[in-house]
Amino acid sequence: MRGPLVKRLRALLTRADEADIPEGLIPPYAPWAAPLRDRANTLPTPELADFVRHLAALSGPRPAQRWRRTCLERADAATARNLVAGALRALAEDDPLCSRRSGAHTGWLSGRHHYHYLVQQSDGDLARGVVWAAALTGGQATVRHLGALALRAGGPGSDVIEDLKLAGATINALAETGDPASLETLWRLRSRIRHRALRKQLDTALVTAAGEQGITAEQLVERSVPDHGLAADGSLERELGGRRVRMTIEDAATVRLTFTRPGGGRSRTAPAAVKDGFPDELRELKALAKEVRGTLSGERARVEALMSTGREWPYDEWCRHYRDHPVTGTLVRGLIWEFQDTVGEWHAVASMGEPPAEPERVRLWHPIRASADEIRAWRERLVAERLRQPFKQGFREIYLLTPAEEETGVYSNRFAAHIVHYRQLYALFKERGWQSSFLGPYDGGYDGLARAEFGDGEWRACFHHEPAADDDGSYAPEHAATDQVRFERRNGRRWQEVPLAEVPPPVFSEAMRDVDLFVGVTSIAADPDWTDRGEDRYAGYWRTATFGALTESAEVRRAALERIVPRLKIADRCSLDGRFLLVRGDLRTYKIHLGSSNILMEPDDAYLCIVPSRAVPTPRCSSRSRTAASP
Repeated sequence: MRGPLVKRLRALLTRADEADIPEGLIPPYAPWAAPLRDRANTLPTPELADFVRHLAALSGPRPAQRWRRTCLERADAATARNLVAGALRALAEDDPLCSRRSGAHTGWLSGRHHYHYLVQQSDGDLARGVVWAAALTGGQATVRHLGALALRAGGPGSDVIEDLKLAGATINALAETGDPASLETLWRLRSRIRHRALRKQLDTALVTAAGEQGITAEQLVERSVPDHGLAADGSLERELGGRRVRMTIEDAATVRLTFTRPGGGRSRTAPAAVKDGFPDELRELKALAKEVRGTLSGERARVEALMSTGREWPYDEWCRHYRDHPVTGTLVRGLIWEFQDTVGEWHAVASMGEPPAEPERVRLWHPIRASADEIRAWRERLVAERLRQPFKQGFREIYLLTPAEEETGVYSNRFAAHIVHYRQLYALFKERGWQSSFLGPYDGGYDGLARAEFGDGEWRACFHHEPAADDDGSYAPEHAATDQVRFERRNGRRWQEVPLAEVPPPVFSEAMRDVDLFVGVTSIAADPDWTDRGEDRYAGYWRTATFGALTESAEVRRAALERIVPRLKIADRCSLDGRFLLVRGDLRTYKIHLGSSNILMEPDDAYLCIVPSRAVPTPRCSSRSRTAASP
């Protein structure tokens, strides 16, 4: 029970005995409170009672300066720095089995997994006070324990029930420890925590930490990327029982362990001698590889997001935090960068090449700033040299403002009026980092709006959608209809809608590229089984969209095929004709649409129905369909 009455009763009890801590103020069974509880039982003092009461008086996620000053004074008076450090360590690492045996932290079962409360609701103020006291008093392991607690209380895959208040307080405390290691910890949390409110707190925490160091939040993030102890080329070597173990970053998604035997043979599987003789060391290496893989994934997403920013770096700063970084460098060395010379001209160079003499500044190359000839040259080089980029850059789609969009002014109908599979669309929103409410038969559930930020958070794209006409009022509509795309600019804490002409071209292009992806992947036109449904619903839309004009992504696909097809063994059977790839088979000539991948067969343009093998009876194709045949 909480409230003003409880606080007044505690105050009266305190006055009666200054050394006495009111019953229940320290949880009687919670493992994390054991250090405070043991000291209170064995060596009670007025100073300790004052300190515990002060901790429990913290009701918010971030204490005032007066609370912080008093906390430090009372912690020293009660010699309690080790107490809060121990309580924080227990919060981050307590044994859930011990908690269940004590009967203190009840929870619930999901399958075979038991979830328990890390902190009971009535003890939340004291726990947050412990977190802040530990952060203020410092200690070598404080940052590590704060990071573990934030992930445990608010991250996925935890063994405890989510506690957003405790996680939020821990994130805030991390930002103000003043320890350089907290920056790396916050960055790791940013790539692992998915809860929307906590991610906002992480962004605020990073800005706070950046301000204390006199740099921007973006600079803070790129300076906080962990190197995991890797060498400059993204590798690490260890000796285990005469066998050399090498960890390498092979590409944008692969981190591999390779084991070399004394005789020189190599294996990607740990030999029995290593498994049996060095299990702990092998476990640590695998855990490290998992951490590196997570950092690599986060960096790939972060660097790709720079495509919409137009940010520039001094050359030496770029070298230090990008080119020469053990993790980030493995990504950026496969990208195209622009280097500014001493007279202010920009030159596009692959980072493995030589930049102009004495470059001043560096920025990430975007094809929207390049000429058609330059784009064509880079694409030729990527194909000819078989260069594999960490994300699509040379062959990236470009979306320019059209005359129709100039006329509509504040909105684009370029991707409106499509019928899409809604659950796939919603999943793709999450995958690409867009925020959207879930459509359904409830108040506000018929007006879908997906949002995403671009340009270092200064711009926001808004993609409108709604349940399709066939919505039957079920929990979630089967299909959705797409609508307008609008843009907003940040104005302090608010967003202000702006005309499309004011949106920077890289921001507009990157946002529309995402929307094109949403529609292209989830449209019923891309569903090869749609014609097997035996229904007329949306048949007109399907026929129009499935073989219609090419989108920007399909145009880029066509450009890539122009370079790849001549190098194939079946090049003499293939040709490009407008929006189709023509493949001459022994039985028929097949016209593959470059957008939807649906196929027509010459000479009568019969639709080719390819039915996957399945246990249920094969559905019938439409009247103009045929059974799949080999070319």
